[in-house]
Amino acid sequence: MNYRDTASFGKRQEFIVIAELLRRGFDIYLTLVDDKGIDCIIRKNENCYIDMQIKARSKEAKQWNQFSAMSFTPRKNYFFIFYTEKNNSFWIIPSCEVVKLGSVNKSGKNAGTISLILPKRLSGSKFNLFQKYKDENGFKLLEEFDCKEKESK
Repeated sequence: MNYRDTASFGKRQEFIVIAELLRRGFDIYLTLVDDKGIDCIIRKNENCYIDMQIKARSKEAKQWNQFSAMSFTPRKNYFFIFYTEKNNSFWIIPSCEVVKLGSVNKSGKNAGTISLILPKRLSGSKFNLFQKYKDENGFKLLEEFDCKEKESK
């Protein structure tokens, strides 16, 4: 992958995810800058919005299923969409669940940040833990999201 491909990879993948959200009928608003970890916003209704952070890994990436050094404050209406190009999969995970499923880096320059490793295989105990976030199941979480529900503990 040359520099131009590398420099534009993230933006291209964001647009793949946004196109998929639009195709599924979501009302999407794009942010001009990503200074709060928000790539787009889904408007559910006049009083309900979901902030979205999009992360993608290239099919050429050595660790195509790993998302490292994430720093964020989890909240009910903040979701991640992890897109893995290798298997063309969308993993839609609420930020509060990313904290539970990921691990906190204990040392080094990324101490205190969160890393998340998605399952490589579509079977087994790790996949069973993550399947409710994959593709159709994950998009269903967004469709069913209710801003009025109480914060889960």
